[in-house]
Amino acid sequence: MSAGRPLTKAERKKFNRAEHERKIKQDLIVQHGNDLGTFYYWLRITNIRGTQKFRDGDTVFIREVALALHNVFGRHAG
Repeated sequence: MSAGRPLTKAERKKFNRAEHERKIKQDLIVQHGNDLGTFYYWLRITNIRGTQKFRDGDTVFIREVALALHNVFGRHAG
């Protein structure tokens, strides 16, 4: 974590963000159960990353996520 020295402002921000994400994931798992909570967390992260990629003009990520979701749906719905 700190390697024996105080964290820089950027390191502290990254650490706090990771801790916040872990808390959100744990809250979703407690609320919805392990499988569904993990899936909701994955959708949340995918939504955030997809929005960032879309704003950057990168639609490949969105296509890959859509294909992955289609494959998961096909395996579990058919």
